[in-house]
Amino acid sequence: MNDGKVGKTEIMEDENITSDIDDIAESGSEGKKNCTIEDVARELGLNKSTVSRAISGKGRVSQATRERVLSFIRQQDYTPNVMAKGLAKGKTYNIGLVLPADYNSSEFLFFRDCIVGISEVAMAYNYDILLMPNSQHQDLKQIQRIVARHKVDGIIIARSVVDSFVQHILVENEIPYVVIGPSDKCDSHYVDNQNQEASRELTEIMLMKGIRRLALLGGNRMHRVSESRTQGFLDAHARQGVQANPALFFLNIDNYLKVATAVKQILETGADGILCMDEFITNLTLRCLRENGIAVPEQMKLASLYDSPQLEYNVPTVTSIRFNTVALGKNACSMLLEQLGEKIIEGSSPVGYQVILRESTYN
Repeated sequence: MNDGKVGKTEIMEDENITSDIDDIAESGSEGKKNCTIEDVARELGLNKSTVSRAISGKGRVSQATRERVLSFIRQQDYTPNVMAKGLAKGKTYNIGLVLPADYNSSEFLFFRDCIVGISEVAMAYNYDILLMPNSQHQDLKQIQRIVARHKVDGIIIARSVVDSFVQHILVENEIPYVVIGPSDKCDSHYVDNQNQEASRELTEIMLMKGIRRLALLGGNRMHRVSESRTQGFLDAHARQGVQANPALFFLNIDNYLKVATAVKQILETGADGILCMDEFITNLTLRCLRENGIAVPEQMKLASLYDSPQLEYNVPTVTSIRFNTVALGKNACSMLLEQLGEKIIEGSSPVGYQVILRESTYN
């Protein structure tokens, strides 16, 4: 089986292969066909089992024979067969990536950037990605089947939710996993953006500008990110000595009608600022404000807790939080590979965030 590197010869090993194979050179030369255990045994006048033991380092075989076999393999520009190595180590070299099947357009950029980061690290360590769509309300048979059939070595869960059914399955089956987003399980491995800190900082900036009736529009309250951003919003009010108004909290916003209803109530209560949890809600809010003849920022200050090019080039441009989501994906994959026994050379990528101040919060 060719692994995509042109001109390299592979040994198709049908017996135990161990990490000793990794030490064999991987320099390639063109025009050489795939080579099997039988081919090596025939060329060297040895039994197939002897060749296998020489490669794996297991079983009784003289040092001279082992060196003879390894020398022949080097001369053939041998490239280790990943599938054969996986069988020997009980590994598939596959990583499962659980993506929410019910994500909306507001989350597309986030998941896209996470996948880019995960893929970069996975490819560097010769792992493949198996996509596994799922939602809290979806049948879990696919994930249960993949786990039962040992199709993956570990799993990355791309969305952190309250009482995750997927996490329950992985814990029961002792499958290594990493969650992207906060986790309330003390034994969980997870990575996360600084959503609570970013929400607190941007909220404080708006409060320090004199905004005192600040509304919060957010997504699904069952998503951990919504919890984190709401807590940051409350933390900022407490630090600034401003009372947050529960009547101006609107969660589970996922369509235009819900945004329009929220904006109507916000205007009726005389709010002077709106903080949206993501760019999708922000864009819908801008549309609603225009339809109601409300000018931003003259009559209503507006900001978003997640940036996008659309907000950067909107008229007016929108104050936002910019995260390094590609780095978040890289860290998630590196953390999982460490659980799988890989030695990660690179350290963790810095995630952090930037507050991008734009026209929507200035007169």
